[in-house]
Amino acid sequence: MKRVLVTGGAGFIGSAVVRQFIEETNITVINLDKLTYAGNLNSLPELIGHPRHIFEQVDICNASEVARIFSEHHPDAVMHLAAESHVDRSIDGPADFIQTNIVGTYTLLEAARSYWNGLDVESKSAFRFHHISTDEVYGSLGEHGLFTEDMAYEPNSPYSASKASSDHLVRAWHHTYGMPVVTTNCSNNYGPYQFPEKLIPLVILNALEGKPLPIYGTGAQIRDWLFVDDHARALRLVLEKGKIDETYNIGGHNEKTNLEVVHVLCDLLDELVPESAYIPHKSLITYVQDRPGHDMRYAIDASKVQHALGWTPDETFETGMRKTVQWYLKNNEWCQHVLDGSYQGQRLGTDL
Repeated sequence: MKRVLVTGGAGFIGSAVVRQFIEETNITVINLDKLTYAGNLNSLPELIGHPRHIFEQVDICNASEVARIFSEHHPDAVMHLAAESHVDRSIDGPADFIQTNIVGTYTLLEAARSYWNGLDVESKSAFRFHHISTDEVYGSLGEHGLFTEDMAYEPNSPYSASKASSDHLVRAWHHTYGMPVVTTNCSNNYGPYQFPEKLIPLVILNALEGKPLPIYGTGAQIRDWLFVDDHARALRLVLEKGKIDETYNIGGHNEKTNLEVVHVLCDLLDELVPESAYIPHKSLITYVQDRPGHDMRYAIDASKVQHALGWTPDETFETGMRKTVQWYLKNNEWCQHVLDGSYQGQRLGTDL
């Protein structure tokens, strides 16, 4: 494998994948990103102009441009991360999620299929289409149990429904057309370069400015937290060694309530920013009306990817959270740049 097409490569998870490819391998990355509010080339500050990083500002819904990318750059594999990904935004504006996550995935699959059909026998056999999805397609767990790869889909938000649809399209393109596909479903990611409408960066930045730290409902919702670099490493491993038409769930083995997460962040900020005027930062916690249809618990069984491919996360929740807070403290310029756009930390997902 010499050339990989990464869609959404200027986004949070995509940029982590791109950075690892460039820093740790000899692979050339074709980075396709529309550069919406969440896609930012400042997430790849050392790669602009790098000879193995080729950036293309393209919308995955643009069939002619996507086809051009394949014919011009000749990738050996695709890692499809481009997506609208924030549940609250999907409540306010589901149309964008349907368009990007479903129509965009269809458009990419068709371009990849046409390209794949034209390859020689050896290249056709080696080609891979890796679709990156979410654990939210499985719905909400009760107090016990874990999401496994063979569970039925029960998406509860426009976001998760659109991702479930894209998962089904990818599977269908394999069974109908023979496309060599592999799918991964991950738990909640966190770490450097995350767009600040997500819980962890939003809490960090709000706390530093003495703004309220919004907790939906009681904060008892449980998520499994995965450090983004661990996830990127798992994605690369699945692309290289995963079996065709298999799904791999990737999780961090870190179940925490939202309130626990915010408490950890506040404690770290109390320690790392002792000069802050807002200590204890927990005093900034504010309880707000819960998100409509908020799933109560997600938790992934990652034993398949561990046993089949040998992947386990390097970071514990404690080490990953400390690294994350330290990164945001050192990269205020990046934070301010991404906040100069349309998103200014306001509550989303209440437009019912």
